[in-house]
Amino acid sequence: MATKIRLARAGAKKRPFYQIVVADERSRRDGCFIENVGTYDPTKNPAIVKLKTESVSVWLSKGAQPTDTVRQLLKNAGLLNKEATATA
Repeated sequence: MATKIRLARAGAKKRPFYQIVVADERSRRDGCFIENVGTYDPTKNPAIVKLKTESVSVWLSKGAQPTDTVRQLLKNAGLLNKEATATA
């Protein structure tokens, strides 16, 4: 089972709010997921990102692939650089 770390949309129309989840890559965007590892609120200035850093690190070490948007969020939070240096 290939897993992805991706965004699941929530919130009202024109008021997006996203959960950062670990899900099977075959499941729907807002469908079932394995674990909720954080939130992302782009409506605030600056955007608010809250992450469970331990859970994200565990899933990255297990081989979960972040999507492009989540990869940027993790890089800005400093989590992706730690994982890249730990595996190298």
